[in-house]
Amino acid sequence: MKKELSFALNYALNKGFQIHPDAFKILENVDVKKLEKIIKEIVREKTKQKLFQINQDDLETYLGIKEDLTLQNEVKVISEPTNKITSGEGVKGYNALFSSRFNKLKRIISDRPESRMLKSAASVKTTKTDDDIYVCGLVSVRNTERNITKLVLEDPSGSFEGIVFDNELQKTAGTLLIDQFVMARVGLANNSGYIIKDLILPDIPEQAKNKSETEAYAVFLSDLHIGSKYFMEEEFAEFVSWISSPDPTARKIRFVLIGGDVVDGVGIYPNQNKELVCLTIQEQLKKVEDLIDKIPKNVKIIIMPGNHDPGRRALPQPAIPKKYNSGLWDRENVIMVGNPAVVSLNGVRVMMFHGQSIDDIVKTTPGLSYDKPTNVMKHLLRARHLSPIYGSQTPIAPEMEDLLVIEDIPDIFHVGHVHRAELDMYKGILLINSGSWQKQTPFQASVGMTPNPGIAIMVNLKTFQVFHENYSSNLDNILQS
Repeated sequence: MKKELSFALNYALNKGFQIHPDAFKILENVDVKKLEKIIKEIVREKTKQKLFQINQDDLETYLGIKEDLTLQNEVKVISEPTNKITSGEGVKGYNALFSSRFNKLKRIISDRPESRMLKSAASVKTTKTDDDIYVCGLVSVRNTERNITKLVLEDPSGSFEGIVFDNELQKTAGTLLIDQFVMARVGLANNSGYIIKDLILPDIPEQAKNKSETEAYAVFLSDLHIGSKYFMEEEFAEFVSWISSPDPTARKIRFVLIGGDVVDGVGIYPNQNKELVCLTIQEQLKKVEDLIDKIPKNVKIIIMPGNHDPGRRALPQPAIPKKYNSGLWDRENVIMVGNPAVVSLNGVRVMMFHGQSIDDIVKTTPGLSYDKPTNVMKHLLRARHLSPIYGSQTPIAPEMEDLLVIEDIPDIFHVGHVHRAELDMYKGILLINSGSWQKQTPFQASVGMTPNPGIAIMVNLKTFQVFHENYSSNLDNILQS
């Protein structure tokens, strides 16, 4: 017992007071510098009332942590793909997907003044002018040789080829992903070719944050991998228990967001069964249900799928199908959404994305790594697309509408997948990669991947102040300047 707590208790006992066990639990979480003052003031007031027991209600009233019934917990699902999925087939589906992507991103970039001078790829070749012109499209080729970068952009009218000579602009060109949308400012070269003088991404504009009217807190979790023998079950159960505790922060939690890989799945990788303690999807999801059932019912829980969860693996993913566990769907405080999703928490917009495309982007983009997932998240925001590369490691369904374009600008961008908890800011948007609750697996160790699991990230939705509870011996600092 802390000596400050021991002193405070002895003071009350010497004054003839009893201390209820529930009150003792609250005192254990109080700032030690304030303990003596708190006990003395409560003793003074209760002595006047001739009441000689200090109970939970006394401390909650004094500390202002009595459950605030005015704290909002309003959830609105702004967008999610479950009921929008209409996959095309073959070339028709492929063409529809990229036509939708181009049109959506062209509308976004049309807010920029330069867009008034846009020409189609086909018309650039017949435009006779000495002035610079603008063209936009999806990147189909990016080659660098002898300090010169060639880019080919495609739009519905055809393709445009230009050369980047400028050294600084080549750095930007080097980060462009195949199938990413970009607008280029171009001029005519001496050999009748075209020089690219500037590259303009759709990007996110600066804007004011939406904030909750009350100090409700949201918890951001991901990659629990329940069913794996590496799932940190004891630590997660301890965290869930903490949510129900008298801790002042815990009592303000009104939302828990789980960003995919809720379970470890079955048959996801070779010999996975050797690493499972729950051998079926139903058994894994029943364990999920049992664990989250201990979270107070005034807390709304939002669950989205990842690449380990049952259902479609290709993006966009519908919500975890009800047939695997109807109990999750039937709970009043649980909201099942697809991947990606945008939800409003007391008016604060949160974009949730499991993050499968991070694999492709890290492999193809210089300077990006799994250790700094928020840098990849910034890349996605600048591209205004959650998975630009088609046909790589991340499976993307040939939808008739591209549901991975970032149309709604979030206040918080929540991603998981890489098991590295990290925070950052980008143009006023709070970036959260919520890490995992799975210890390092043999596969991760074999490729040198070091997770920092067991960290629960919490945000005060009124002030955007961030807190975290660490349930791991790994004390990596997740707060970025």
